[in-house]
Amino acid sequence: MGQALVFGLIGSSALVIGGALGAYWRTPHQISGVLLAFASGMLISALAFELFPEAVHLGCLWPAGLGLIAGGLSFVVVNTALDSWVARSAGDPHEVPALSPEAAEDLSGAEAQQTERMQEAAATQQAGRAAVGFALLAAVTLDGVPENLALGVSLLSGGGSLALLVAIFCSNFPESLVGAVAMRRGGRSAPFAIGIWTLTAVLLTAAVVFGRGVFAQFPEEHLAFPLAFAGGAVLASLADTLMPEAFEHGRPLNSMGRRPGLLVSFVLSG
Repeated sequence: MGQALVFGLIGSSALVIGGALGAYWRTPHQISGVLLAFASGMLISALAFELFPEAVHLGCLWPAGLGLIAGGLSFVVVNTALDSWVARSAGDPHEVPALSPEAAEDLSGAEAQQTERMQEAAATQQAGRAAVGFALLAAVTLDGVPENLALGVSLLSGGGSLALLVAIFCSNFPESLVGAVAMRRGGRSAPFAIGIWTLTAVLLTAAVVFGRGVFAQFPEEHLAFPLAFAGGAVLASLADTLMPEAFEHGRPLNSMGRRPGLLVSFVLSG
């Protein structure tokens, strides 16, 4: 159990570091995008060479395959509900005051003269700032729970996945960094941003300990489904969150950032 606590603290410490840095420094979007691309490469490699093969080895293909599909579906369902909540919390764009001509020019160019586009831009600028930070917080929690459960389960099957641990650390850091910056822009104080990311780190550390403690009671072959379930949720989060964010903010270097991430994770898996 002590090893699970250490692994959880190391992986989740990136949330505190990123949150503290983002509370006081507005990092360029391209840097965060490249970091997310690097983390995506690491998670892809960890899933392909450790998590899913280990699940198949422990319980054969059927339970591992079902777990992979179930984990992905669960992520999609919960994440869709989260997106709907964020959209409702942003309010009606037609109720938001129009932007100044200067701000409209920055956001939309010549098309900003159209009333509808100005209202949508105003909603994005004003309501979006308040919601983005908390949406990222919820997304990190949603991604992080299965990732850290998988990390806890990996401690049972092979002494702990170093590649997965490093991948979790590398994905937590840029997400908390960007989330803290968004919270600050939305009017939250620096201590608030640091505190809420620290609480998230505590929750995700507990997920590692929980995964290690609870699944230790199961026969080894029964670990295939939860291990693959966590892998499916992580794979869905890659497709839905990490890789799109890396593509949007990290271009043109995002494709290069993913390759060294995959290589580093592959080396660690060996």
